[in-house]
Amino acid sequence: MKKEIIMLFGPPGAGKGTQSELLSDKLGFYYFETSRILEKEFKKAENLSERSSKRFIIIGKEKFDILAEKKLWEDGLLCSPSFVTYLVKIAIKKLSDEGEELILAGSPRTMPEAKELVPFLKKLYGKENIKAVLIDIGPKETIFRNSNRRLCELMRHPVLYNSETKNLKKCTLDGSKLIRREGLDDLDSIKVRLDQYKERTLPIFDIIKKQGIEIKKINGEQTPSDVHEAILKYVS
Repeated sequence: MKKEIIMLFGPPGAGKGTQSELLSDKLGFYYFETSRILEKEFKKAENLSERSSKRFIIIGKEKFDILAEKKLWEDGLLCSPSFVTYLVKIAIKKLSDEGEELILAGSPRTMPEAKELVPFLKKLYGKENIKAVLIDIGPKETIFRNSNRRLCELMRHPVLYNSETKNLKKCTLDGSKLIRREGLDDLDSIKVRLDQYKERTLPIFDIIKKQGIEIKKINGEQTPSDVHEAILKYVS
């Protein structure tokens, strides 16, 4: 049975999460969100002492402090590539073994991650079964969207900001509180994340192309519905 992967890229606020959820509902693919993998590790390490071995992950000859990685993440910086790739590969291998088709939102994000993860995905799924999409928006739109971003507290899905939703206090799907990602979506952090995207994520597209995978660029400043239709047209 053929298994497929859709990789979604774009600057902060491009709508990767929204489009991943829409595609997951439409196609039945598993929405693989790297940030959730990281958040899970950070949560487990929150109350651990510096002496606890569970606070650290050893990868080859490197030792990573999970809480130090969390601090990078909260400051808008990208976590250490080896740390992220290690966690992502374990999770993806498990899902692949279970026969899941995947939507990856914003992963890989750095050159070292791409060099290791893209060949890994090709081996698991086959080059012909990987589709890559760049949802492109400008810097001003990035800052506006992230400054106004809110998430559903229970299910963590993003709530689009518009005239109808700007005064909402609770999620219309499950009734939980709408929250901001404190720190991550502050103006200074947004600017740092945007710089990180330009400096560390944009260069990975050359690696993906050299692996024989086309990257389809789509205008992300259209309505979410139009972006969704454009992605569907490409991946179908």
